[in-house]
Amino acid sequence: MTVIACYNIKGGVGKTATVVNLAYIAAKKPIKTLIWDLDPQGASSFYFRIKPKIKGGSKAVIAGERDLDDLIKATDFENLDLIPADFSFRNLDLVLDEAKKPTARLKKLLKPLQQEYPLIFLDCPPNISLLSEAVFSASDVLLSPIIPTTLSLRTLDLLKKHLKDNKLKQLQLLPFFSMADRRKTMHRDIMATLQEKHPDICQSIIPYASEVERMGLEHNPVGEFMPRSRSYAAYEALWDEVQEAIGLKP
Repeated sequence: MTVIACYNIKGGVGKTATVVNLAYIAAKKPIKTLIWDLDPQGASSFYFRIKPKIKGGSKAVIAGERDLDDLIKATDFENLDLIPADFSFRNLDLVLDEAKKPTARLKKLLKPLQQEYPLIFLDCPPNISLLSEAVFSASDVLLSPIIPTTLSLRTLDLLKKHLKDNKLKQLQLLPFFSMADRRKTMHRDIMATLQEKHPDICQSIIPYASEVERMGLEHNPVGEFMPRSRSYAAYEALWDEVQEAIGLKP
């Protein structure tokens, strides 16, 4: 089982769109794939038309009163399932703080799913918190979207420092450019210079495009309504890079 967390300290950088599209592509390979929507806003759940509500809320999940297997919902796509978000997830930090070994809790909850799902995506809320620490502990890969702006670049430096300071060597960081607009000089310049400074950045670039924004209206991954778009081609290229980096085979 490989766990990929899509995470950035900053919000609004395309995390959910990345999770939805990459999970959709992986499931078509076919790789049996699960998304766990950890964001209380429930955007991944919304895209798949799955009601974001869990009986007992976050406390029941973290306490182990509800098995994750019981919470899994099928999407409209073969090989792709989802654990929906719940608005109570806004209190996950507080709930984790009351648990024994809080940073290891998510990893323990995910372990029983390893036989059924070779691939699990975590759609994470932004900021550094106890939840993010638990995510880091549970994950094999940290997929981090970076908008080509000064503030976004700063978050990448902060994230790298945090991982180094906390000796999270088992966690493979894969940053990539998201919502990039090549019409903007600053975006082009930053992408050119940052790839020199950070050679670990993926070569695939997700463009700023209307079809990604349309996902909310279509309630579908881009590949379902615009399979020949440049955005979908970019997500396919990004998945190829991620799959090669982690050595995951269909």
